[in-house]
Amino acid sequence: MRIALLGAGLMGRAVAYDLLRSSEPEELRLADADEKRLDALAGWLDDPRVRTERLDAADERAVARWIDGCGALVSATSFRLNLGLARAAISAKTHFVDMGGNEGVVARQLALDGEAKKRGVTVIPDMGLAPGLVNVLVRRAAELTDRLDTVRLRVGGLPQQKHGEWEYELVFSAEGLVNEYREPCRVLREGKIVTQAPLTEVETVHDAELGELEAFHTSGGSSTLPKTFAGTIRSLEYKTLRYPGHARLVRALFELGLDGEGEVEVDGQKVKPRRLLEKLFENLAGEGRDMVVLHGEFTGERDGQPLKLSCRLLDYADGKTGLTAMMRCTGFPVSVTARMLADGRITERGVFPPERAVPAAELLGELDRRGISIKFTQSVP
Repeated sequence: MRIALLGAGLMGRAVAYDLLRSSEPEELRLADADEKRLDALAGWLDDPRVRTERLDAADERAVARWIDGCGALVSATSFRLNLGLARAAISAKTHFVDMGGNEGVVARQLALDGEAKKRGVTVIPDMGLAPGLVNVLVRRAAELTDRLDTVRLRVGGLPQQKHGEWEYELVFSAEGLVNEYREPCRVLREGKIVTQAPLTEVETVHDAELGELEAFHTSGGSSTLPKTFAGTIRSLEYKTLRYPGHARLVRALFELGLDGEGEVEVDGQKVKPRRLLEKLFENLAGEGRDMVVLHGEFTGERDGQPLKLSCRLLDYADGKTGLTAMMRCTGFPVSVTARMLADGRITERGVFPPERAVPAAELLGELDRRGISIKFTQSVP
């Protein structure tokens, strides 16, 4: 089995680690445009099965040549590159999975379904934590009920220790973070897709171990779920979890125009406010002692009786490996999915969101073996 991985950043590190630790790939091809970052990851992995190459991920032909003979390609790069990478994978007849991050890009990937089917390829976009793992949890809840009525997903990455005014540490790309905070959010209400503004409908969430948190709408976390379940699930919404006050801080920055895409002249220099904000958010990067918290609540029916399902995850950074909780909870689901594609456990061909393609019980079992344990409990609502 040969697997290719594009991107040697934080999430790519988690994917590579898990692929090499938990499977027997004959070869792991690792590429990045940044040679120093590529060499650093290869040195950290210290495994003879790793083959590195400096590669421009925007060059679809070069990517298609590079992945020839691989069972799967994983993208751990910017969401802006994923459409081209999906095309390259289809061209090379190589299965493909990415971590998503932008609903517009995912919609264009889904439009490649016919070509992927013709080439005998499976493409699964948006397979990280949220989106990704949360999509599979909804699939599992649907499997455990005869009729699923409501879905409430609350997910966040938080520092284990609060510090500073933000009480937050950046645990993935600043570009992706700003995208979540400024793009429209899709939810289901009365079975219909409704657009909700980000950073709104702030609510208090009580966690048994962490105490009081806040939840608010962000873009992309639910991904394709509203479209997949429109007309069958009455209510579905995804919100991000933070320590209280976070949403208000972000809204204050946006009121100043710091999310703007257009150029602003400052002392004779042209500056893009959003790009500046992304750069400044990098100042919130911490030492990696983070945690991921996930709350899922589902109501429905089974055997003609009302049923409530709940699940919860609290995962901490791994001091032994240096992998943050966000790296584990994002990278490991992608790694498991790539293995399922490469070894033939996922057999459908075409372009599918995670909730339509990834075997839910099997994925959760694989994650449980990695110490990421999500159990469903049931009660009468």
